[in-house]
Amino acid sequence: MHRLIKEKLPRHLAIIMDGNGRWAERRSLDRIAGHQQGAESVRDIVRASRRIGIPYLTLFAFSSENWNRPPGEVEALMLLLKNYLSSELPEMLDNGIRLLAIGDLNRLPKDVLSTLNETIKQTSQATAMTLSLALSYGGRDDILQAIRRIMINCREGTLAPEEVDEKLFSKYLWTASLPDPDLLIRTSGEMRISNFFLWQLAYTEIYVTPTLWPDFNREELIQALLSYQERERRFGLTSEQIKTGDR
Repeated sequence: MHRLIKEKLPRHLAIIMDGNGRWAERRSLDRIAGHQQGAESVRDIVRASRRIGIPYLTLFAFSSENWNRPPGEVEALMLLLKNYLSSELPEMLDNGIRLLAIGDLNRLPKDVLSTLNETIKQTSQATAMTLSLALSYGGRDDILQAIRRIMINCREGTLAPEEVDEKLFSKYLWTASLPDPDLLIRTSGEMRISNFFLWQLAYTEIYVTPTLWPDFNREELIQALLSYQERERRFGLTSEQIKTGDR
């Protein structure tokens, strides 16, 4: 049986959690039931990631496009989010999990945003793992808001256009405090990144599983991590350069 190698674990794991609706439809259930079961998978994967030793975990929980879903479904998702934050806070504190949120957070309902901010505040000193929730997040929105802020700084004279490079640009993104993901997992078998981390995924390894998110568990996670550990990450170099250290 293969074992995970601690030194080869991804520093930052990102997951596109897809398939809640299809999971419910296949069981002749309301879509909300799929989201509720998906929340259970979130709990399992956060716990497993913490125990395995992954420093950064980002979950794509609600996209900027998801606001266009039926109002009843959006309302149910917001309630699920609020309840999750409240119920999981004690476990986050007990296990040293710091919570962050990235995206256009001002679009969230006031009560949800208040609960989110309070959870972020209470877990701010935790150091064992950083859990980031991508909420009201879109990769294009992320890049555009960064460009706007850079343009404002240039207009104000606090930044010169020639100073803008990849490193500086990354500091203007919503993910400024996070390293780029090493591994992206997408559930439900869809072969797309759905406007998620368009800048940050430049050299991320991608693992797609047909498993729907509510069925994704610790064993599935380990299989994805084992696949990741078998890959050679070259970042544009040759295998020989990697082996010899000639960069």
